[in-house]
Amino acid sequence: MLQTAPVSGLKPIGSTQPAFFSDLFDRLFPITRSITGPGLRESLDVFGEYMPLARDRVASGTAVFDWIVPPEWALTRAVLTGPDGAVVADSDRSNLEVVNYSTPVDVELDLEALQPHLHSMPDQPDLIPYVTSYYRDSWGFCLTHAARQALRPGRYRAVIQTRKYDGAVDFADCLLPGETGREVMLSSYLCHPSLANNELSGPLVLLGLFDRISRWKRRRFGYRFVLAPETIGSLCYLFRHGDRLKARLAGGLVLTCLGGSAETLSYKTSRRGTSTLDALVSGLGEADGFVVRPFTPTSGSDERQYCSPGFNLPMGQMGRTLYGDYAGYHTSGDDKAFMGISPLVDAIDRIEALLHRHEYAGVFINQAPYGEAQLGRRGLYPSVNSPTNWSASSDRVVDSRTLLNRILIVLSDCDGDQRMIDIAARLDCSLDDLMPVIDRLEAEGLLKAADR
Repeated sequence: MLQTAPVSGLKPIGSTQPAFFSDLFDRLFPITRSITGPGLRESLDVFGEYMPLARDRVASGTAVFDWIVPPEWALTRAVLTGPDGAVVADSDRSNLEVVNYSTPVDVELDLEALQPHLHSMPDQPDLIPYVTSYYRDSWGFCLTHAARQALRPGRYRAVIQTRKYDGAVDFADCLLPGETGREVMLSSYLCHPSLANNELSGPLVLLGLFDRISRWKRRRFGYRFVLAPETIGSLCYLFRHGDRLKARLAGGLVLTCLGGSAETLSYKTSRRGTSTLDALVSGLGEADGFVVRPFTPTSGSDERQYCSPGFNLPMGQMGRTLYGDYAGYHTSGDDKAFMGISPLVDAIDRIEALLHRHEYAGVFINQAPYGEAQLGRRGLYPSVNSPTNWSASSDRVVDSRTLLNRILIVLSDCDGDQRMIDIAARLDCSLDDLMPVIDRLEAEGLLKAADR
């Protein structure tokens, strides 16, 4: 049995303390992140202080499946000034005020010519939108619609100091080893500047789960933690590791939008819809704090890449207040006050409990399959077999019989093809009811988690 201990040589993580995540959020939020560049690397550096991240990158211009890795992008500053010299937009004030991946420009133009380069939201006039142009050269500024409506005719100066250059897409991962060759992958993205729920909630929950799982007394599965820019980063990760994941992955979660006020966590199934994690969450339901959504490629996050037909990995997605379901999505309204910190700790608690159950939900193999195992010498069968041993005269005796029946059925059904969660359903009991049975049979050497 693998005995585990917290990973040494890293800064301590206060995975139960909201103050820890609040301070780390404040450090990460102002960084100008994008799908490439210095802000992404700086953010990975911060998480690397708490997790033993292995860094990798795929060079600009590389063909990654149907995509081409773009040039790196770096922003120095972007400022738009009006006819009177007043500052209209300034990336030093908010890094949302420049279109992410803007090309450099230094130009004077009148308001009519400027308008196509301005972005605002008439339906939310007090919020600044988050706008990107990763794969087409463009430039622009983002501002509130109220501020845009107040602009007066005249000459404006647009100065955007950026560089695009041959570089790479950066990403990172680490592994907490387990007893078997199977892995569970937890993935989140780092690429949005100064957004809270839609950016930092996932990585912060991922970090908390790394700390919690590193402290488990044992792990049947290995746990792989991935941080990458959304879409192009997960594609690059699959480019490097897709074949290994297809061979080893038992399940996984993309972590996104885990803040906000929703009471339940929202689980999007894998494309397969039949993974052990899919079955486990579907069996829990709203009473246990989960709602389930079917897989769709039309919206979502990196599960669309992990579950694409060529990989079809058993990756679900876990969120709370989801993209598109709140007014501040991809705007300056997605801030710390909206996201909250306590919802992140709650998500860590619930997902850790879910993953602990998942350790018991999969395939186990009977280690004494030729005939019945001799349970009596292991204290699992009465030493004297008589009718009174099995009478229903007390709850204790009934419980003993129920326990023995579960032991016998588990050993009979654990032939390497059947999942424990399905065995529990046939026994009309919960997976939680079988967990002590599994622990005891493993301790007696009669049961072992499948290594496939």
